[in-house]
Amino acid sequence: MMSATTYTTINNNGYFVNVVGAVRQLIAAVFAVKPNMSQRNKEEAVYELNSLANDCERHSPSLSAELRFLASRG
Repeated sequence: MMSATTYTTINNNGYFVNVVGAVRQLIAAVFAVKPNMSQRNKEEAVYELNSLANDCERHSPSLSAELRFLASRG
């Protein structure tokens, strides 16, 4: 004997409003404008990343390469 499953659809505007709101927030977060970083701050960050890369070169060359890559992106 087989049982039949029925699905009923209820229009619940509250749910759809929440979904639309969540999608809007997601899009806003994905395409958010990054704050501008001053040239001096960029240079300091690049210097710090390169310094860390030099410090860990002997014991973790792959980490060092990743840090240099991040520094090169500015």
